[in-house]
Amino acid sequence: MRTITRWNPYREMISLRNSMDQMLEDNFNRLLGETTDPAFMPLSVPVDMYEKNGDFVVRTDLPGIKAEDIDISINDDALTIKGEFEKEKDEESENVHFQEIRYGKFQRTVKLPGSVDPDQVEATFEDGVLRLTMPKTEESKPKQISVKSRS
Repeated sequence: MRTITRWNPYREMISLRNSMDQMLEDNFNRLLGETTDPAFMPLSVPVDMYEKNGDFVVRTDLPGIKAEDIDISINDDALTIKGEFEKEKDEESENVHFQEIRYGKFQRTVKLPGSVDPDQVEATFEDGVLRLTMPKTEESKPKQISVKSRS
């Protein structure tokens, strides 16, 4: 037995609108790098930043990269880390079923929460982990103000 469904033009318009909204959202998110689909994400690296002993510390994982292939720069209040994940030649195959590891150039820029002295920055790279220790300038360090009582 078949059921008859009454045609509802309003339902059709809502469905079309939802499809258009989804299409536009996906495309704009892709352009802005806000998608979770790895095929469309710009190549970037995750970064941790915290303070330790009065210094800013940045840590990022860069597996498979050599220390000499990492470019680090500080400009005003921004730290930029650049490099390239290179694909190994012997891993190329004619029948790739899926590929989640991304290769290519990357660049990550983060805003520093205070000013640092670029001449005092120390960068270490060990076991694929880059660690930057950036001493704060005197202007960035908190000042202790004593309160005087008038009693």
